[in-house]
Amino acid sequence: MNDELKYPAIKAKKLSADNNITAVNGNKIAKLSDYWSWAHSDLLGNTERGIFAEYLVSCALNIQSEPRVEWQKFDLLYNNKIKIEVKSSGYIQTWGQKELSKISFGISSTYGWDAKTNSYEKEKKRQSDIYVFCVHNHKIQETADPLNIKQWDFYVLSTQVLDSKVGQQKRISLSALEKIGAVKCEFDEIAHTIDDIYAKYF
Repeated sequence: MNDELKYPAIKAKKLSADNNITAVNGNKIAKLSDYWSWAHSDLLGNTERGIFAEYLVSCALNIQSEPRVEWQKFDLLYNNKIKIEVKSSGYIQTWGQKELSKISFGISSTYGWDAKTNSYEKEKKRQSDIYVFCVHNHKIQETADPLNIKQWDFYVLSTQVLDSKVGQQKRISLSALEKIGAVKCEFDEIAHTIDDIYAKYF
């Protein structure tokens, strides 16, 4: 299958915030950091908060040197073997709210996609070994700040437990996660918690 692809998959390169965006004549239009600030500042919104949560977990695991891969079938690879899925939720949103959002997470099974072969797997399943559920646990709009790690809670759970307890369920609440044994931990405990859970189930 690989040999049939005229244009093979491209590995992302980590860019620098100081890289310039240049015009046809070579003059600088802006720095890449200007684009990032323009496009990705809404950290309270569901999309950017999710990506930011992935970054936080990558920092906790000290694996942020490689750029995020958009199409990968799991979010992070830890110790070159542990496949991690990161999910996020929060009480405060950037749109108008009549009440705080309820904390829940998408946990659907998927058909894994391989970018190298441009093909999907035949088995639908949860693709990771471990889930890390990240909650922006702050309920005061005026002081909500996703950049403040004190406003976050983290819960770690083996995918095996998720599969055995909820089957093909597509979403799960925070209270349900706690009932089936998700381990709550601080930011600086994430790596140790993942190590412990992986050793127990794999």
